[in-house]
Amino acid sequence: MSEQTLVRFSVDKNLRREVADIYKSLGLDLNTALRMFLVQSKIARGLPFSVKLPTPSRAEAWDAFTELRRQAADVPEMSLEQINEEIATVRSERRRQA
Repeated sequence: MSEQTLVRFSVDKNLRREVADIYKSLGLDLNTALRMFLVQSKIARGLPFSVKLPTPSRAEAWDAFTELRRQAADVPEMSLEQINEEIATVRSERRRQA
């Protein structure tokens, strides 16, 4: 048998309890489940699951769009001439800084 080592880390108390209950319902204790995670990490040569940011739901995307429209409603209207003048001013300032 290989030499054993102690691994310690801190985790939120409620999270630990909830996860331990999940593993218990699967017939595992927390130590065995964590050992399984480490073995699977070794096999996968990385995390044994996909890690990515969640795709926002359609409702979340709509809420974000609605919020942006609400914010844009407070922006005063600009004429085409005012927009072009603002662009020209910014370009002129950039040329001076270069």
